[in-house]
Amino acid sequence: MTPKQILDSFSETLMRDDRILSPQERALVTTLLQHARTATAENPELQEAVRSVIASAVGETVAQRAFSVLGTSIVERIIGTSALPDFSGERSSDLFAGPRDPQPPSGQPQPPGVRAPQKEPQPPKGPPMRTPSDPQPPSHGPGPGVHRPHKEPHPPKGPPMRSPSDPQPPSHAPLRDTPLTPKDPQPPSAVRTSVVSEASAAVAERPRTLPAQCVVLDEFLAPQELEQLTAFTLEHEADFSASEVVSPTADAGIVNYEHRRSRVLMDLGRHQEVIVERIRGVLPQVLEKLGMKDFSIADVEAQITASNDGDFFHFHSDNGSDRVASRHLTFVYFFHREPREFEGGELRIHDACLEDGGYVSQGRYQTIVPRQNRMVFFPCELLHEITPVNCASQLFADSRFTLNGWLRH
Repeated sequence: MTPKQILDSFSETLMRDDRILSPQERALVTTLLQHARTATAENPELQEAVRSVIASAVGETVAQRAFSVLGTSIVERIIGTSALPDFSGERSSDLFAGPRDPQPPSGQPQPPGVRAPQKEPQPPKGPPMRTPSDPQPPSHGPGPGVHRPHKEPHPPKGPPMRSPSDPQPPSHAPLRDTPLTPKDPQPPSAVRTSVVSEASAAVAERPRTLPAQCVVLDEFLAPQELEQLTAFTLEHEADFSASEVVSPTADAGIVNYEHRRSRVLMDLGRHQEVIVERIRGVLPQVLEKLGMKDFSIADVEAQITASNDGDFFHFHSDNGSDRVASRHLTFVYFFHREPREFEGGELRIHDACLEDGGYVSQGRYQTIVPRQNRMVFFPCELLHEITPVNCASQLFADSRFTLNGWLRH
């Protein structure tokens, strides 16, 4: 074996050991490199310099952790685990390789990146849809039975999150831990147990329970991409129309203000390509975290949703009828004008169980706060809801915006 092969083998071994570099850290490095490439596209020399800085920082971290983990028996451990790759074929360089949901070694800070919210409270550590007929929505205010949410609770104490309005260059992006709101029990009196998802598949083929799960990525777009998306959205206010609801018992979309109230924009221009490119870059790691198999993307649906004062979306799944049965993975990207002028609008993903041929909420859910430049992924069959939005100004520009959609297979 040549010295280069030995070095390559050693690198492959380190990449597979989550004590050396966790999947969250790999995802962070990938995001930094993507942002650096976008920010320095017109300056190859600066681009290479940024890449070198990131590579140097990662290399030092890997070296330090490798020494502390493997000690003086590196060669013995490599040979003993039979981790040497087959050099007759192409060597993998997938940054997202590794087992699901690892934890970094004790004492090591956990960087932001991909995080699956915990099931129990824990201390903090990081196209083609038809256009509706544009009926006039009722006056602003929550629908029947809709309560105003309390103000967003302050996040747990921890390292401050970098302000999206004042982003740092990718080469100097600090490693920050963004806490997520843990899973909260819903008061029994507020539990809705009506069937909200029915599918044409036989009941015997459907799991009895659907536990809430999702993957969250912060700082998903580059700062200029976020700025351009926000400007595009505000410029197309007149093109937004009332949101449809796909009924579990019908193939046609309907507008039902008792179940959903918001406005949508179907034509995203070039921004759809931008978001899809980013999604493809992180999809393998996202699917691994969710325990989902890789799949070929047959189609991508995407829209921008604006939720203003009193807007909401009750319990639903995203593939609960024949019309949308091929939807496989839901994505929701949060953004808004700065400073933020709305409250509420939280995404809640519920634990559900199968009853009488349909899934109903068990009263427990994950809560994802709509923070700037945050992306969330979850399986389409999961039950979820959007809590009512409070927007005192009722101005369109102050709305809670999402670029949300679905990957079909």
